[in-house]
Amino acid sequence: MEASKLLQVSRIYIEPEAAALPRGQQVLARWPEAEVVEVASHWRIPELSGDEANVRRWVRIKTEALVVGVKKSLAAKPNGRSADFIAPSTANGCAMACAYCYVPRHKGYSNPITVFANIEQISGYLERHVARQGMKLEPNQCDDTAWVYDIGENSDCSVDAMVSDNVRDLVDLFGSLPTAKLSFATKYVNRDLLGWDPRGRTRVRFSLMPERLARIVDVRTSPISERLAGVNDFVEAGYEVHLNFSPVIVTPGWQEEWRSLFAQIDAVLTPRAKEQLAAEVIFLTHNQQLHEVNLGWHPRAEEILWRPELQEQKRSSNGFINVRYTAAEKRGYLDDFRALMGRHLPYCRIRYAF
Repeated sequence: MEASKLLQVSRIYIEPEAAALPRGQQVLARWPEAEVVEVASHWRIPELSGDEANVRRWVRIKTEALVVGVKKSLAAKPNGRSADFIAPSTANGCAMACAYCYVPRHKGYSNPITVFANIEQISGYLERHVARQGMKLEPNQCDDTAWVYDIGENSDCSVDAMVSDNVRDLVDLFGSLPTAKLSFATKYVNRDLLGWDPRGRTRVRFSLMPERLARIVDVRTSPISERLAGVNDFVEAGYEVHLNFSPVIVTPGWQEEWRSLFAQIDAVLTPRAKEQLAAEVIFLTHNQQLHEVNLGWHPRAEEILWRPELQEQKRSSNGFINVRYTAAEKRGYLDDFRALMGRHLPYCRIRYAF
């Protein structure tokens, strides 16, 4: 989707503390015609959160509303799966509308972008945190030599970069830190990032799935073919580029669809891109609350995502009750997926599979 259609901001909700900061002023200046609404907190805004009627305006709110706040709690959470640490967010929410996204469960019935204006505090915290880790002495699935910090757990950084310079500031910061690298997954190809200088210290993970499914559940994102083409360009621009096969959704004939995607990947990627390639494999996680929200705006997606005959409840590490493919069946699905990758993308190492 074109940037001009993805964000047509007409109302900015902003905390007074954020409005006083340079980054808050930068965001306001990008949309000078937008109505500015002062709010006490970025977290619960009545017309954006908790109102079931907003389900019918799901995409419109994401297009037209923007929230600017101050990140109060700064903590790098240990992870050990995709990254060593989850960095403090510089944004949350998203202008895109993937039907399986877990972020809405935290924010009521809508989750437009919230950008945090205290970027200097966040950057300073991260620089000190990296320094405290020292050298990484033992390789792990995150990286052999660098401490990896995920900066996009609750947002898509490629889109966030259209709102403020927060993401660029972090790319510049980590470019100067020899013991760490930052990482984020994305479903949007923002070619402005190609003009930055990541110095090999930023890992971009392009999320991919079969095109037929993406057209249904990856709402307002870049087409799969565009994301795949972006891999080569981002590698040439100095980024480390991995793939996220996420989420893997089980449908009739799903193995054949993934086989076709793997063949497409093999045909498109350059030798240089293949040489540095690795991937994460993440099977679908869903939940009852999001299922009910989706029925209000995108019921077709739920025909694919909500499969009670294949799924079981499980409490996640953060305490949420989710539904996932049954453990016994999922082991078989993952074995099938690994076998397909081994045949068609033998050079692509799986860093993490879940």
